[in-house]
Amino acid sequence: MTASHVLDALIPLVQDLSRDLSDGERYRRLLTTLRELFPGDAAALLRLEGDMLVPLAIDGLSSDTLGRRFRISDHPRFVALLARRDPTRFPADSGLPDPYDGLVQGVSGDLEVHDCLGCPLYINGRPWGLLTLDALDPARFDRLDMHLLQAFLSLAAATVSVAERIDTLARNTEEERQRAEAYRQASGPRSREMIGSSAAHQQLLDEIRTVANSDLTVLITGETGVGKELVANAIHAGSPRAYKALISLNCAALPDTLVESELFGHVRGAFSGASSDRRGKFELADGGTLLLDEVGELPLAVQAKLLRVLQNGQLQRIGSDSEHKVDVRLIAATNRDLAEEVRAGRFRADLYHRLSVYPLRVPPLRERARDVLLLAGFFLEENRARLGLLSIRLASDAQAALLAYRWPGNVRELEHMIGRSAFKALSRHRERPRILTLTALDLGISTAPAMVAASRAAEPGEPDGKDGAQASEDFRSSVIAFERSLVSEALERHDNNWAAVARALGMDRANLNRLAKRLGLK
Repeated sequence: MTASHVLDALIPLVQDLSRDLSDGERYRRLLTTLRELFPGDAAALLRLEGDMLVPLAIDGLSSDTLGRRFRISDHPRFVALLARRDPTRFPADSGLPDPYDGLVQGVSGDLEVHDCLGCPLYINGRPWGLLTLDALDPARFDRLDMHLLQAFLSLAAATVSVAERIDTLARNTEEERQRAEAYRQASGPRSREMIGSSAAHQQLLDEIRTVANSDLTVLITGETGVGKELVANAIHAGSPRAYKALISLNCAALPDTLVESELFGHVRGAFSGASSDRRGKFELADGGTLLLDEVGELPLAVQAKLLRVLQNGQLQRIGSDSEHKVDVRLIAATNRDLAEEVRAGRFRADLYHRLSVYPLRVPPLRERARDVLLLAGFFLEENRARLGLLSIRLASDAQAALLAYRWPGNVRELEHMIGRSAFKALSRHRERPRILTLTALDLGISTAPAMVAASRAAEPGEPDGKDGAQASEDFRSSVIAFERSLVSEALERHDNNWAAVARALGMDRANLNRLAKRLGLK
């Protein structure tokens, strides 16, 4: 590689340091340059977060990789990479399992990564994360220019440092940062993050950030399984009350006779079985946040008492004459249409208006485009660790089926499907595989067209009674749409450079040309 070629590749990255770019675009360009200077089949940038490595950008790896969270202790190669400040290249015959085995795009079968190197990135003298480069050819990096690699690493560290500084400046105040840290320390175990990159998901995150730094009452609505409790946790974590408790109560899980006691508490002897004084959820949440999940299930009598507490902050324990003053931020969640419940006389209109000061709708999974693959990656990695496997990956037909399915049970259904499918697929192997590949059949949605048609038929205005031929056509159309989306996104990322697209998708150039013509992209 000539010095001129190296400069041509590095100068745009240097220029990017002074440009206003999103983190994702900045990191994407970094990996594109890495693969241009050091040709390989896959590259990744991962950030160190506690005992996890979180992928921020990938090139040449399957889309679900971005949703995975790699626990360092589960992956010996990551442990080895982080143990040294210098780049590390693993021998082709290394016995250490590779975290990316089975995840390289466009590779069918259980072909594993053969040539692998990684480099830790340090920011202000502290380990920030990893930059990895992998190849299927075991001799790909034999003539690697280590001086050029070190120069690139310095530029990569500068790129990451710029992105980190911009992020820091974008934070509202130092006080917010301290509150977030206090919440992190108080929350103990790592809480589940909200994963997604779709426009609908980003809009939800913007809404959360807007309302979090206030004391407004929030009404979270959405279908079953969309993650309303996660949203409530995110609102609390970003609020001035983050250092206090978040107390939750599932209003649908208790009999009517106990709901009032759970909310407001009781004194000894208030009713049969009340052997001692007990504080209710409102008192436990004093100074913090109270989440009332499935609030539409509250009995009308309890609704009236709840309204009184919301109006003046005063509550009485059952059986007590004295009042307690509480300072609580209320978040309510429901999968019901409370406006319709009001019209039907099952919910008080005054309480509904008190709860819906800031209504927040959580979009269903079917409105979140390719987020399903990121979430699938997250759940695949969880199950990989649980089952003690090297890797669990999705076959292309499984990815197409996931994207085509309508997800009536939303994220919860996806989580259960991945866990169930991984266990059942593993049980069918006589010998424990190193890499477990899930197909559409394993997921239980190999008949996805019929299921898609059935779920659509339940929607207003959708025709029902599609026959098998039509359903099959639906599935073929979904697969074609997935392929077209995959190629179109790659074209956009690589400025319509077909050679770069073929490399990114792991395809032969001639095969890509034929696919593009079939998809109407050429």
